[in-house]
Amino acid sequence: MTYTPATFTPIAADWVAAPLDGPLPAGFPAGSLPAAVPGVIHTDLLRAGLIADPFDGDSEAAQQWIGDTSWRYSTSFEWHDDGSTRHDLVAYGLDTVATVRLNGEVVARTENQHRSYRWPVAELLREGANELVIDFAAPVPEASTRAERFGALPRVNHHEFNQLRKTASHFGWDWGIDVAGVGIWQPIGIDSWSGVRIDAVRPLVAVDDSGAGVLTAHVALEWDGRGSRDDSGLAVTVKVAGAGHGATAVEYVTRDAAGAVVEARVPDVQRWWPIGHGEQPLYDVTVSAGEAQWVGRVGFRNVRVNTAPDDAGRPFEVYVNDELVLVRGVNWIPDHAFLTEVDADRYARRLADAVDANINLIRIWGGGIYESDAFYDRADELGLLVWQDFLFACAAYAEEEHLAAEVEAEAREQITRLSGHPSLIIWNGNNENIWGYVDWGWAAALGERTWGEGYYRELFPRLLAELDPTRFYSPASPYSFGEYLHPNDERHGTMHIWDVWNRRDYSVYRDYTPRFVSEFGFQGPPAWSTLARVVHDEPLDPFGHEMLVHQKAERGNEKLDRGARGHLPEPASIDDWHWTTQLNQAHAIAFGVAHFRSLTPHNTGTVLWQLNDNWPVVSWAAVDFDEHRKPLWYALRDVYAPRFATIQPRSSAQALADAFEGYAPAKDVLALVLVNDTGDSWSGEFLVARQDFAGAELAAERVTISVPARGTASYELSAGVAAVGDPAAEIIVARTADEASGFAPAIWNAAEVVGQALAADAEALDVRAERTEGGYAVTVAARSYVRDVFLQVDRVDAAARVDRGLVTLLAGESARFEIASSANVDPAAFTTPLVLRTANGLLARGEN
Repeated sequence: MTYTPATFTPIAADWVAAPLDGPLPAGFPAGSLPAAVPGVIHTDLLRAGLIADPFDGDSEAAQQWIGDTSWRYSTSFEWHDDGSTRHDLVAYGLDTVATVRLNGEVVARTENQHRSYRWPVAELLREGANELVIDFAAPVPEASTRAERFGALPRVNHHEFNQLRKTASHFGWDWGIDVAGVGIWQPIGIDSWSGVRIDAVRPLVAVDDSGAGVLTAHVALEWDGRGSRDDSGLAVTVKVAGAGHGATAVEYVTRDAAGAVVEARVPDVQRWWPIGHGEQPLYDVTVSAGEAQWVGRVGFRNVRVNTAPDDAGRPFEVYVNDELVLVRGVNWIPDHAFLTEVDADRYARRLADAVDANINLIRIWGGGIYESDAFYDRADELGLLVWQDFLFACAAYAEEEHLAAEVEAEAREQITRLSGHPSLIIWNGNNENIWGYVDWGWAAALGERTWGEGYYRELFPRLLAELDPTRFYSPASPYSFGEYLHPNDERHGTMHIWDVWNRRDYSVYRDYTPRFVSEFGFQGPPAWSTLARVVHDEPLDPFGHEMLVHQKAERGNEKLDRGARGHLPEPASIDDWHWTTQLNQAHAIAFGVAHFRSLTPHNTGTVLWQLNDNWPVVSWAAVDFDEHRKPLWYALRDVYAPRFATIQPRSSAQALADAFEGYAPAKDVLALVLVNDTGDSWSGEFLVARQDFAGAELAAERVTISVPARGTASYELSAGVAAVGDPAAEIIVARTADEASGFAPAIWNAAEVVGQALAADAEALDVRAERTEGGYAVTVAARSYVRDVFLQVDRVDAAARVDRGLVTLLAGESARFEIASSANVDPAAFTTPLVLRTANGLLARGEN
């Protein structure tokens, strides 16, 4: 949301909504219904009891009429002239194609959800009662009409979403519900002011060679148009206050000046750092111009991204304050299908999910929105880096005036609005559109028509050069940063990997050696309680009607089954299907991330698709819509640990020599690889042992190894340790006795779960449950090798949360799980077979 001045008075009360034109269900009542502002039509209808929960069962199909219907929002409000010179109607967010009337007169017509509007309305306002009416065009037919008028353009999905500047995922996605609607989704009201107002501030920061923080505040001013007795000029003052030193600077401007540029220098500034690299000091900034005032925060840091060619291609290296940041990222979608339902607390919980999983970067995907101030504010405080897409995704977009003018206005506003956030380091032109043009048949379909390239290669870099040159710009994701390079070439820049999941086994991740993976993922269902809350098929079945309503990927559940085949046993029940596919999602991503991180510094980051869901659905998310952390989340936390040890196949020196003679190198040895993404080097000893499932040591060696800060080290295991005799009954374990090292043990499984002779749960685990002050605790002790102990605590209490998950135990090891729950149940409920799950248990069931 755009900065709101103190003079703004919201019009939030007594709104009603009513259908204007389009299909209505039988029995829909005449008249209007109460409406919330900010709000959207779906939630208004739900609160009025006129529709069922849009997320439940197959409500989606039954409610498609909502997006085919035009709606009127109206209210009466009291206004009294306070003597101000200007009275503006300000709309911070209208979704989307709207006609605005004040007291019967048309004020404006709008067609962009992603920008704000300001209109002088003093001549239209009346002393006392006033009527404000906003008519919204039905979004689905409006998009179709524009496709007929201007020409349809290539896109994914079934609606013409790329004809409108509206959230693309409102029209459905391969994880998202189709709920295209309308609404006043941001505040609207009257701004009364006199003299001068601050229209916008761009507080751009840098740290110079002396260590001083340099704040260059670009202050845009608007004047009321009335003459003044005092034409001596106006002082524009910038004050910076925070940790350490502050600063004040003043520039004088003449009346009617469009703005001022004020530079304030803070000596010995405390730098803002990404999480894991330092602290996040934030400085308060106050800009004053006459009676007008703007308040914000900044963090002082420098940002750059290196894509210069090297011997291997073109890297994608993120530097903050000249320190390389190895990216452990996730992609972000809107956290609710109805945007107004996400408040600051929900944002805080979701970003806590990120931090707790050792994530240091969030990419805001181009089919969503420019997020709420609450999102970026919290990211600033946490040290989470933000990569922001411009809102173009998986489609071609017209560059003619009917869309281009809106695109430029939107981009200018959002670049300005977000310029003060230190967390934001990258702007990205689009998601997959250049790749689509090259590989998805768009070029032939488009011919000579425009498709968005001018935005990505000309408009956006030009606007950033003008408005905010302090941040890096990428034309697209994926992108190879070379004019004649394929946009999704693993040797260059950023890469998306989607053949895994769509058609290939997840072991194929290991065939890639990408420089940076900005999108990849694997699906799994949400928590059981989340799924069962909205899917009511009798009996529950992976291919039941309502189950498939909540699976938006093409042939998604077929891909889930195919993806687990050869890794995990065929599930014997719907309960086992749920656990199998959740576990396989976690295994697939852990496998891929471990491989990619082992390639450091050739690979400098991964950005998982995706952190979150926008409704209850089978998807790629690590945290489901009901805020349960899926098994994937726990796997991600482990594999994204700042210090990470992994055993990986590598090519021997002889195999590499053969490669130079024209032979493909075989991955014929095993290596212990340490990744140290901390500011301190580490040296110590690892014990690497091949052992059976009962814990008997079959071969071992001690390895003294050193790994630099922000670096890696590897050690080729001896043939005696690496030579597994019985893959079904042996593993290799590498661990250090240094408890402060931060390196968790690395385990090499010589066979997949389906090929291992794992003892059944009852034979391998001793289990104890008890009440605690905060809920319950479950302790498990392993008599044999037990893989992936996980508690599906939501099966007992949908509100319960557990602190650990996917814990693998060697013989003789134990683990305690703390469960936060206010439910009054027998503690043993948390140890029943459908709650306490393991990979072992799946294997035992699969053999029966």
